[in-house]
Formats: sequence, structure tokens, C-alpha cells
Amino acid sequence: MQRGLIIRNITNTYYIESNNKNYECTARGKFKQNDITPTVGDNVEIEIIDKETSKAVIEKVVDRRNFSRRPKVANLTNLICVISTKLPKPDLLMLDKQLIFAEYLNIKPIIVINKDDLDKNLAQQIKKEYSDIGYDVVITNALTGEGIQDVVNKVLNKQLGNQIIALSGNSGVGKSSIINAILNENVTIAGEISSKNKKGKNTTTITSLYKIQDGIYFVDTPGFSTFDIDEIESIDVDKYFIEFRDYIKECQYQGCSHIKEEKCGIKRAIDEGRISQSRYNRYVKIYEDLKYKEEHKKW
Repeated sequence: MQRGLIIRNITNTYYIESNNKNYECTARGKFKQNDITPTVGDNVEIEIIDKETSKAVIEKVVDRRNFSRRPKVANLTNLICVISTKLPKPDLLMLDKQLIFAEYLNIKPIIVINKDDLDKNLAQQIKKEYSDIGYDVVITNALTGEGIQDVVNKVLNKQLGNQIIALSGNSGVGKSSIINAILNENVTIAGEISSKNKKGKNTTTITSLYKIQDGIYFVDTPGFSTFDIDEIESIDVDKYFIEFRDYIKECQYQGCSHIKEEKCGIKRAIDEGRISQSRYNRYVKIYEDLKYKEEHKKW
């Protein structure tokens, strides 16, 4: 038995890196019986069944550090949230959901604003809004390579051991182009923008890990038009808005939603200019959407 890392999954076939060699694997039937599905990013134990053809079988999934449904990957250490200034336009509501999810998983998020050449002023405005509350923000142009090394420098942390770093964002923002720039080779297919609706065409259809150095992997994931965080309860959303944390304790009522209550520390901080009104408005939208789903959940 030897250890390996799932770097790609196509249907029921798993491609695993082990001892600097790649194996094509299937999973034992016991995983279906135990309702366990091996996932890209999982550390596994495999049994080699044919050395010449590099065939193997997954025998065990090692305990996970965390698991993300979207992007579907295990053991994430960082989430790079990619938006673009135009084509498609920046979706800050989706960005905030991704940041909430990173905080929920207890992993470090990095915000990348790509295609800065299309609107440099907007890129700077977004950078200021998020860097002011403590997030690392990098402005990039993946086609020219601007800012790419800064992205790498922000996420590399040798103290973490193996790192699995996901790029997340809606279709067309340039995730594949960023990975190509990082690896300095065309390992993915850069997306196009539909001239009809100005939305990105999804060119990545399979979640894959790309090694940039020993123990450091980037995840290229399919793009998306929505980002659900239904595993988080509405009452807990405020915990994952990092600029709220210092003011929640000033709320008079325990379990304050920071929407209709009086003597609310969050609303007072907004009135005093210590919390962004736009971020708060998106908090309210996220809270109310989750609350609605909870109240109308079908059992």
C-alpha cells in the first residue's frame, strides 16, 4: 500500500500522483457502500495492480482537512477569488459569498482583480474596498503577466506543507489564463466571451490539480454563474464578514440579525463610517436569501 494524491477525476477514473509517478485508478466498491466519494485533493492509499500500465486501486481515503462542494475539492489551503473589471463585469455579491465560504472553511482567501486594462479605476476602487478590511488583493492582467508573481507570493507558505490552492470565479474572468501564466505553459484552455450576452463561456469542465513545485498545487475549476453557500446558516453569516467581528459584541440582543433590531453594533458602525454600506447591503441580501431557503426548505 502506498500514499498518493488525487490530481484529476473523470467519471469513475481517478488520476493519482504517488512518488513522482502518475497512476490511473478505480475505487473499491466499499466507498459506494459507505457513501464516500474520493475527490480531487484527497490523500489516498492505493494498491498497485499493474506496474507496466500504471494501474491501481484506491483502498482508503485519508481523513480530510476540509471539503468544498463548489469547487469540488478536498484539503484546500487557499482560495483565490477571481473577478474581472469587465467582460464579465465584477459580481461583488458572488465575491462576498466566496469570501464567506473561505472563512467558513478556515482557509486563506486572496482576491484577484483580472483584466485591469479594461478599467483601471474600477480595479483600484474594488482593491481599496477589500484591502481596507484586511484582505490581500492583487490586480492582474493574465495576458501580459502583470501581477502574476504577486499572486504566487501571496499564497505560498512552506509552513503549511502540501498546499492546494483553488481559483474560484464565474466563467470568463480569466482563471485558466492565470493558471497558464503561473505555469508559463498552455495547460488549460483560456475561455472566450460570448458577444451576445457578454458572459464567459465555460471552458474548464474537469477539476484538475496542476503542480507548480513539489507540494504546491493549483486547482483549475469549472466556472459558474451562481455560488451557493447553503451549508452556512443565516444566523452565522455575520461571523464570516471579517469587519463585523469587532462590533457584534456591541449588539444589545444575542442573535442579532443586524437588520431590524435596535441598538445594533453593526448598524452603529455603518452610521459612523467604520463599515462599508455596500458590504452591509450585500450581507443583508445574503442573510435574507439564506433565511428564505431555511424557511421554505422541503423535508
